[in-house]
Amino acid sequence: MMHVVATAGHVDHGKSTLVRALTGMEPDLLEEERRRGLTIELGFAWTTLPRGGDLAFVDVPGHERLVTTMLAGVGPVPAVMFVVAADQGWQRQSEEHLAVLDALGVRHGLLVVTRRDLTDEATAGQVRGEALAHIAATSLGEVESVMVSGATGDGLDELRTALERLAGSLPGPDGDADVRLWIDRVFTIRGRGTVVTGTLGAGTISVGDRLTAGGDPLRVRGLQSLKQDHEQVGAVARVAVNLHGDTGDMGRGDALLTPGRWLGADVIDVRLRGDPAQDLPRELTLHVGSASVPVHVRPLGEDTARLSLRRPLPLRVGDTALLRDSGRHRVPAGVTVLDVRPEPFARRGAAAARARVLASMTGNPDGADELRRRGLITRTDLVAMGVPAPSEPVAGDWLADPAHWDDLRERLKAAVDEHAAGHPADPGLPADAARRALGLPDRALVEALAGGLTQRDGRIYGRTTAPELPAPVRKAVDAVCGDLNAAPFQAPDAGRLAELGLTPKMLAVAAATGALLKVGDGIVLLPGDDARAAALLAKLGGPFTLSEARRALGTTRRVAVPLLEHLDEKGYTVRIDELRRRCIERSP
Repeated sequence: MMHVVATAGHVDHGKSTLVRALTGMEPDLLEEERRRGLTIELGFAWTTLPRGGDLAFVDVPGHERLVTTMLAGVGPVPAVMFVVAADQGWQRQSEEHLAVLDALGVRHGLLVVTRRDLTDEATAGQVRGEALAHIAATSLGEVESVMVSGATGDGLDELRTALERLAGSLPGPDGDADVRLWIDRVFTIRGRGTVVTGTLGAGTISVGDRLTAGGDPLRVRGLQSLKQDHEQVGAVARVAVNLHGDTGDMGRGDALLTPGRWLGADVIDVRLRGDPAQDLPRELTLHVGSASVPVHVRPLGEDTARLSLRRPLPLRVGDTALLRDSGRHRVPAGVTVLDVRPEPFARRGAAAARARVLASMTGNPDGADELRRRGLITRTDLVAMGVPAPSEPVAGDWLADPAHWDDLRERLKAAVDEHAAGHPADPGLPADAARRALGLPDRALVEALAGGLTQRDGRIYGRTTAPELPAPVRKAVDAVCGDLNAAPFQAPDAGRLAELGLTPKMLAVAAATGALLKVGDGIVLLPGDDARAAALLAKLGGPFTLSEARRALGTTRRVAVPLLEHLDEKGYTVRIDELRRRCIERSP
């Protein structure tokens, strides 16, 4: 099993010398670094612990101008070896590196006092005491300390034992987690293509896996860890990934991701650890993983703020990061991500209301709480936010807070009844109208909510499941029925219908209620008159023409043509040829 530890401390305090003494490797990779004796880029080396298992070091630069590079190395790493030189003591970069670790919430560490051979015991002890006091006041708390000399080797065995204890105290990684590999180096190997490196903090990568970076699909064509080829590498590990695909402008600060499992967040709500929100500069740099992105800070509560990122990052609820003021060389606040999909402020007072909500949020992903706040969200989005789904979907991929779901169901019933009351002739509420009335994002939600109601032809019915005629329409229909009782197949003409105020829509409603029989556009008879007409035509004793049918029924061509077509459709009659029909004997 591998563990990964980052170095931290002031420039030229012997971090790289110490790593070289522990591993026998040269962590300073660039010729300029070796020439100047200064770590400029991230260096990597590793060793085997006394009781087995690999320990990899991410050696970071200590110079203040290279803090961004230091952050790229420390950000994804779970533990730190903090280095202070006995002959120089606590320095300004010691303070800034410690502030970085505190802001990131790093809880596992070890103090190493180097250059023990360059000072007396009392001075070294004083340096150790001062450093331990500084460290104890941060997220690291009380840590073990070791005095060593990288030049003489004194104390290295004790240090290896202490590092083994540190490694054993680290929490176990989640090998099944979604992959988010923050990239700290990108280079090209002739004949193989692009290779990226990073610290895999969770999840597992295998050769052949499909990953994404910036939305572009990529395939893993090769893996190395500690310079050994692997078919699969699980967290925690230093890993080099050979990629096939369009790597484009990929660089430090990008991330390799499990496809479809992450949301790109460009606006986030956070809890602050450090300066009060109102005292923060409005423009700062957010550091998370190996990424550094300029952000605009909008204070909300005393210790909460909304950050607008210059470019989106794959973030989740509970992620830790820090805000850095590069102009003043300080870290004003660490942050915990509370929400990666906050609602925009669309009305007056929304920011104050949001501050009250954020005050109760912890940053610990809680599916039930998140669902209670949002009411509705897809399971895919919730999980991509880093929040476990607390229940099964109510429709499709949609999750719903139970109380909100019950409220929506009652509102739907009320909307259906209100529509039926206002439209008695057309009581079914269209499903799309219901979706708009409830402000729902998906029609499938409406259909699920209407499970206890009648659904027919894309409409939802409540207590009233059939059209009802308003009183004025009922009066007009009664007049038509009176006319038809006197002359059954003399359907009222357009003038008579207009006189009674029966529009085509009202005629359709009257037919739907069974008050009239519609046999064609603008042609209505009494219910059952189609069967009566068929019985009269059957008495003709054989095939008949349109003219013979018209005379038998005592009607006009205007009525006879659509009536006969209606009889054909209903199976009362059938055409023999272009001119004649015959009646079909129907079972009783």
